[in-house]
Amino acid sequence: MAETKPKPKLKKQAIEMRKQEPKVRAKNFNEVALGYTEEEALEEASRCLTCPNPQCVTGCPVEVPIPQFIKCIKEKKYAEGIATIKSKNALPAVCGRVCPQESQCQSKCVIGKMGEPVSIGRLERFLADWERDNGFQLPPKAQSTGKKVAVIGAGPAGLTVAADLVKVGHEVTQFEALHVGGGVLSYGIPEFRLPKAIVQNEVNYVEKLGVDLRLGNLIGRTHTIPELMKNGYDAVFIGSGAGLPQFTGCPGENLGGVYSANEFLIRVNLMKAFQFPDYDTPIRIGKHVVVIGGGNVAMDCARCSMRLGAEVCLVYRRSRNELPARHEEIENAEEEGLVCKFLAAPLEFYGNERGWVKSMKCICMELTEPDARGRRGVKQIPNSEFTMDVDTVIIAIGQTPNPIIGRTTDGLQSDPRRGTICVDEVGKTSLDGVYAGGDVATGAATVISAMGAGKRAAKAMHEYLTNKK
Repeated sequence: MAETKPKPKLKKQAIEMRKQEPKVRAKNFNEVALGYTEEEALEEASRCLTCPNPQCVTGCPVEVPIPQFIKCIKEKKYAEGIATIKSKNALPAVCGRVCPQESQCQSKCVIGKMGEPVSIGRLERFLADWERDNGFQLPPKAQSTGKKVAVIGAGPAGLTVAADLVKVGHEVTQFEALHVGGGVLSYGIPEFRLPKAIVQNEVNYVEKLGVDLRLGNLIGRTHTIPELMKNGYDAVFIGSGAGLPQFTGCPGENLGGVYSANEFLIRVNLMKAFQFPDYDTPIRIGKHVVVIGGGNVAMDCARCSMRLGAEVCLVYRRSRNELPARHEEIENAEEEGLVCKFLAAPLEFYGNERGWVKSMKCICMELTEPDARGRRGVKQIPNSEFTMDVDTVIIAIGQTPNPIIGRTTDGLQSDPRRGTICVDEVGKTSLDGVYAGGDVATGAATVISAMGAGKRAAKAMHEYLTNKK
């Protein structure tokens, strides 16, 4: 009787990714996570069961065929693996670094019910980094459809739409207001989380697919959407993001040293203030920085400030349990020295004789009972005011879309309260041939949700263009 081989024992623990030590990384802007070695990637990939009915794919907004690319890693077919990913996702090196896999694809992983889920994002990053070291593989060029598409914005939504439409034969022109592509990937996410060379490598790939990227073009000023449609474009996608900061409305908010998160991160990331004086963009923050907010943007501001030499306190009006930032980012920030003040909110900012912020008055808050959606509100605790000495305050409580496109496009419906463009489930706006997606339609959200919206819009636009006479 033939002897049956025992099944290999399931490895319940994921392979950890190496990181810079907290005391070291808190003083530099180099990437914190160091990526998998080939041996580590192979060991982690071996944990995947290659399920016949993979639930992980249902948790991916861009429908990456996850078991297939992990199988390629197991077989050391890395070129085939990255091609498998890029059949659905044009930005794998970005997604492998900043996508919240723990709440999406990895949350559906079967192994996660018995131990830690397969590290899908880390494996995606491994293949993307392998490709960067070994060169792009471009898919076969599709036959031209003769249709022209204008894509507004070169952020994650716009890059996704542009890549998907050019791959099926449409002529795509992408208009970007800034001097580099990438959108929020370039100006909003710090170097230590997402190196700018990685972003530009992804942008270069989309250009190599055949997209005509035109930088320094602010739609609404350089051109308007009606002008684009008159000049031969058959369809338009609006992916201009949410770059307009929100403020607290507290007295003294216009003092020197009070930054919006947008301005602060643009100075540090895009204008490279952290490399001053090599880059002529000084940024003064002093010794004591307060960041108001609790999302990933707030964590980015706090971690940048610590690297610039400040002691940083995060002020958040709810408790730790309600922090919206990724757990990994909170953990990294606290390892690097972040101090958190929960259940507190600003009331007023005070300045010195030179008009620079010197202190802020806050008030303690308490949580209310959950509402119908299960979300707990907050209310002030009477007579609980306190004052903090500050050199700099960074307000990171959200962003809304810039209204310039809506103001220059008659008939484009938008939400008057949120400033977002109104779209249906596939991104179609109130105007024929005009689609929108990402933060401009939803308000500030994740990179991967913007990419998912871009993919849905690209499918709908392709159908629209195919049927257009």
